[in-house]
Amino acid sequence: MKTRLLVLAALFLSVRINAQTVSTFESLTLEVDSFWNGVDMSGSFSNGNAVFKNDYHTSNWGDYWGGFSYSNTKDSITPGSENQYSARAGAGFNNSSNYAVGQGGGKIILTGSGSGKEVSGFYVTNTTYAVKSMEAGDQFAKKFGGVSGNDPDWFMLTVKGWYKGGVIADSVNFYLADYRASNNSEDYIVKNWEWVNLTSLGNVDSLIFNLSSSDNSFGFMNTPSYFAMDNFTTLNSGAEVNEIASLKFSAYPNPVSTSLTLNFEKTHNATVAIYDAAGKLVLTENMSGMSKTFDVSSLTAGIYFISVSGNDFVATNKFIKQ
Repeated sequence: MKTRLLVLAALFLSVRINAQTVSTFESLTLEVDSFWNGVDMSGSFSNGNAVFKNDYHTSNWGDYWGGFSYSNTKDSITPGSENQYSARAGAGFNNSSNYAVGQGGGKIILTGSGSGKEVSGFYVTNTTYAVKSMEAGDQFAKKFGGVSGNDPDWFMLTVKGWYKGGVIADSVNFYLADYRASNNSEDYIVKNWEWVNLTSLGNVDSLIFNLSSSDNSFGFMNTPSYFAMDNFTTLNSGAEVNEIASLKFSAYPNPVSTSLTLNFEKTHNATVAIYDAAGKLVLTENMSGMSKTFDVSSLTAGIYFISVSGNDFVATNKFIKQ
């Protein structure tokens, strides 16, 4: 009888530990079921270590705004531009009240201890306006998938960074909708909050958020150019948090086929998130203690990234799924 000896090679991951500041938008004053869109002509609003730029215009054809607004509206049903300030999730991340709403071309300037440092990332979802347009079409935009359901439509958010006056070569893409799969059952429109990791951009002074779509006419995008944002998180300058400065964790086996285990040197309460190579969140769970095992058997083969975050730290690295 043959015996197979399984050797698990543990990969000890290097980690980055920084204090972080989260723009939750909860401190921004709003009446119930309302929004701020820059009508006061202030040109921006601030929260956390960030300034969210706004551009409000008046004209003979009506008033309009660009950049970022903020909202606490909860309408996840009504289609059309009259409902442009509602997140399709029906509330902010983790059922919070306030969140930001951005349009293509929106800009965030980092301030305070976050200026010129890495941005951890943010939670994103579609607005109700954009979702209803993609699901059924409207007077300007087509129904995603078309009549047959086979049209390879997509709606994408691209984040680019600027540092010391120059644009960073790398960018982060996140598909808010993707109908390009050969199997139509894999088509999706994002309707819940999902994490977008921005650490790959490195140090930044500001960020630009652009939207693009497969649905265009005469050089203009037909899909409503909106997205919702919450918990924008900056990594602050300064010393590491002393009490967890020695944080280390191992992930094994690596490469992995079915079960991935994380072991910590100390007990931690944290959120563990796993992203694919395109930056799409594929798994997230809370952990408390020194060890946690994840079932990764359903993941397709490739490179994945682990993000472990707590109240005062963020640790990241990667593993290979066989």
